Amino acid sequence: MPIHDWPLHLRPRERLIAQGPQVLSDAELLAVFLRVGVAGQDAVSLARDTLGHFGSLQGLFGASQAQFCALHGMGTAKFAQLQAVMELARRAIGEELKNGATLSSPTAVKEYLRLIFQNQHCESFHVLFLDVKNRLIEARELFRGTLTHTSVYPREVVKEALQRNAASVMLAHNHPSGTPEPSESDLLLTRALMQALALVDVRVLDHFVVAGNRVHSFAEHGQL
Repeated sequence: MPIHDWPLHLRPRERLIAQGPQVLSDAELLAVFLRVGVAGQDAVSLARDTLGHFGSLQGLFGASQAQFCALHGMGTAKFAQLQAVMELARRAIGEELKNGATLSSPTAVKEYLRLIFQNQHCESFHVLFLDVKNRLIEARELFRGTLTHTSVYPREVVKEALQRNAASVMLAHNHPSGTPEPSESDLLLTRALMQALALVDVRVLDHFVVAGNRVHSFAEHGQL
């Protein structure tokens, strides 16, 4: 039965408007995004099958264009729309971080980093530059490597921090392998960066390792 024939109180879009998006399941939220289903499937069934195929929302968001468009009912237009939604979310969280208040919340920073590293299939190293009031000046990717290695140069990080007159930084990189636990080289790199930045009075507040939906904080694990 098409969704427009469902009782009003069961339709995802109407429920979202009446009760808020938090009451909807992942499949129902995705159905609102998809708007329509395909022959023999309403939007909710299509959304449920799509999530089942990718395993999770994280798997869906991390899908390549080819993987996404290979599914029946999906296509380039919907892929572009999904990328636009995720970019809007990145920018919205980035704006929120720039007011400084949310940097006291590790959860907000982690959510921001999950979005930043979405669809990254090689290692990428980012630095969040902060002012004296812990407000975000800029978040920038400084280095990008292969699937297994990124060359990070402390001198370049120091230079970028000085150019922005940063008082402190947060470091972040991803592990495409899927395990967020830092390697010994990650620990050594962090110490080298802390020592180099300390020479110019810039503090390292944290170093995050992002692997899919999991984020490891050095500060939370006493590794700084």
